Amino acid sequence: MSGTNVDFAYLRAVVLEESANVLDLSRDYLFESRLQDLLIASGLMTLDRLVAALRLRLDPALRRSVAETMTIKETSFFRDSSPFDLLEEDLLPGIIRNREAARRLRLWSAACSSGQEPYSLAMVIREHFHQLNDWEVEVTGTDISQEMIRRARAGRYARREWNRGLPSHYRLRYLQPSGDEWEVTPDVKQICRFYQCNLCEGPLPLEKYDGILLRNVMLYFPDEARRQLLLHVYRILRPDGFLILGSGEQPALPELFQAELKGSACYYRPLPLA
Repeated sequence: MSGTNVDFAYLRAVVLEESANVLDLSRDYLFESRLQDLLIASGLMTLDRLVAALRLRLDPALRRSVAETMTIKETSFFRDSSPFDLLEEDLLPGIIRNREAARRLRLWSAACSSGQEPYSLAMVIREHFHQLNDWEVEVTGTDISQEMIRRARAGRYARREWNRGLPSHYRLRYLQPSGDEWEVTPDVKQICRFYQCNLCEGPLPLEKYDGILLRNVMLYFPDEARRQLLLHVYRILRPDGFLILGSGEQPALPELFQAELKGSACYYRPLPLA
């Protein structure tokens, strides 16, 4: 049985409650296709039965699974190449100079989906910054979806996944054949770690970071959820660190972040508190 408008409205409310993502009603048709596997795995089989089970609120994991399934997971290696050019040519060299005494570099890729963005960061580091080979380097990837984190940790990708955006010389150096897929090489994997994280509920990272990529994450967040997340980002970003958002996003807190433009790429520096 297909869902009714009432069912779709309730499912949108569940996604909002569990992930702070606002789904437009014009996309209600996606519930049918995206939740199909979940309906089968849960034994509920139809959307109306799923909604009835959700209304009972007896299974928090089922509610989270609905939200995880409906969140956008679009990603690719070196997605929107200009931020990676900026990192290679300007941001990372500056941070590395400032960290020569501590010899430690920490980056966070929020909403990393199946891991291509953190691995892209790690590839840039391995390819262009050999002086970091004996540093403590960590690229953290987080995502709301447990399945995406599982895939990120495995670091295995089909041809169609690495064929989007990954330059050929990076593929030759940092991917190796593994059955029908290609796997990220150990030297790249060893500096990446992944864990599940709901950006609107936490627990959020508490460590200090030199750079944070929060790209195309907050587009569907309500204003207050966006504000709270950016406040946390400000608290854990080092004073000389950088924040990179999606090309169509801007911070809701201009009193805390200063926009900087380098060529076609934009990033944000934390401002000192008044």
